[in-house]
Amino acid sequence: MILRDGKPLPPDLDKAERERLADTLKDPEAFIKHAKGDESGKKIADQLIRIMPDAMIYTYVPGQPQTGKNPGTTEVVVDFEPNPNFHPPSTTAEALTGLKGRVWLDSKSKQILRMDGNIFKSVNFGWGMLAHIYPGGDVSYEQGDVGNNRWVYTRFVERIRVRALMVKSLDIKTDVDASDFKIVPAMSYQEAVRLLLETPLPAK
Repeated sequence: MILRDGKPLPPDLDKAERERLADTLKDPEAFIKHAKGDESGKKIADQLIRIMPDAMIYTYVPGQPQTGKNPGTTEVVVDFEPNPNFHPPSTTAEALTGLKGRVWLDSKSKQILRMDGNIFKSVNFGWGMLAHIYPGGDVSYEQGDVGNNRWVYTRFVERIRVRALMVKSLDIKTDVDASDFKIVPAMSYQEAVRLLLETPLPAK
């Protein structure tokens, strides 16, 4: 992290960030554990995306405003809502039964440019004993081609209220924006960390 609220980190926070990165070089096992935890979340998201064709009913909605993320390409816009004949194959997949929204697709690459989802009804995990998602939440996801036909997320917004283990309710608020991507050659994680440590703070 080099910026917070659009401003360069103060010296004490910059020092803490650099120490955190340096610690990953000293303890590879801790880094691997962190990386596996991050990968677990990505796998869950990937599993949900893969079953969405069966979990949802899609309706073409012509004449909608375009995102303009890929100039010169026509975007196909579709609405989606739960398929009443879908039987979730896992506890995690239950989340899709309470989700509806809209998707913008790049007609050339067939990639998702944007997806907006709304949690329109309550969703229980494990009959509500594991977790309960309250209605009214929103999720928004955008991605773009950063070069060489490599697509990555550029924006992710999440507003969800969850009750965990029938005990505590949590308000999950996430705002992630990513831009100014640069393609680098393949390297080890240690080389990547050293590259980050060599990155100076912005002047302003």
